[in-house]
Amino acid sequence: MVEVFKTNIRDKMTAHAVAAHLHEHFPGGKINFDLDDCDNILRVENENVCPEKIALILSRSGYTCEVLD
Repeated sequence: MVEVFKTNIRDKMTAHAVAAHLHEHFPGGKINFDLDDCDNILRVENENVCPEKIALILSRSGYTCEVLD
């Protein structure tokens, strides 16, 4: 399953740190950012992707994200 999110993360250093944190919750998944996109896209591919959990993790770190359809 793949979920795509719009985020407010704008720099590579932050994206790397957030991806590492998400890997702790979704081990074995593919997590990447496309910061060249105007929506600062976060893609999470994992068998057990939970959009609400991802939003909560980012929110607790001070960032926003919303699922894109």
